[in-house]
Amino acid sequence: MESIWMEYAWTLLVLIGLEGILSADNALVMAVIAKHLPPDEKKRAINYGIIGAFIFRFAALFAISFIANVWQVQAIGAAYLIYLGMKHIIASRFNSKEKQEEEEEKVAAGKGFWPTVAKIGLADLAFAVDSILAAVALAIVLPETTLPQIGGMDGGQFIIVVIAGIAGLILIKYAANWFVTLLDERPGLETTAYMIVAWVGVKLAVITLAHVGILDENFAHTTGWQVTFWSVLVLIAVGGWFLSGRNIPKKS
Repeated sequence: MESIWMEYAWTLLVLIGLEGILSADNALVMAVIAKHLPPDEKKRAINYGIIGAFIFRFAALFAISFIANVWQVQAIGAAYLIYLGMKHIIASRFNSKEKQEEEEEKVAAGKGFWPTVAKIGLADLAFAVDSILAAVALAIVLPETTLPQIGGMDGGQFIIVVIAGIAGLILIKYAANWFVTLLDERPGLETTAYMIVAWVGVKLAVITLAHVGILDENFAHTTGWQVTFWSVLVLIAVGGWFLSGRNIPKKS
């Protein structure tokens, strides 16, 4: 039983770290969407948007939990996560920072307090889809607990994903500035986060291949695959940190 909780703890740690890096971009987009509002309304709009985002995320997670074990959905999720990761990696190589900022400006179109709140909530939901899918992909292969099912998932697995999602929202509100600063210093970390997203997509693809009989049905739960998956994930994270480089501020 102790080893099960250790596995849950490691998974939660990875998910919170992933949420932290991804939430930095989310926080930047929220700031861009709300920047046309007066200062007092800007803060309220972001707070209301985050409350709406929590409701949207929980509803999305509850819906996904019912279909998480359907192999067709897993196949679509795997393809999406791999596509998302590779798209960002390729874009980061070929798109300029100015072009990315122009795309963020387009997201901010629209005026008014409540329309802005709605856009902040919807923007967070759009950003959350990848992190929810990644979290579910990691959680559904965790050992089942004695907790009752919530939605369509084991209670323990569901709680892990919910905690990671709440952590993401907290990071957006309170710690995003630190992550933004960190990404300014080490811009390559964002690519590292999306490499992890793509690698989690590979894990979901393995589960799908086991479902359809291409791989042994127990392959995703074997010690060899688990060690391989976590070893590669750690290598991506550690390698990303050391290879991300550090931006040195220019002296004026």
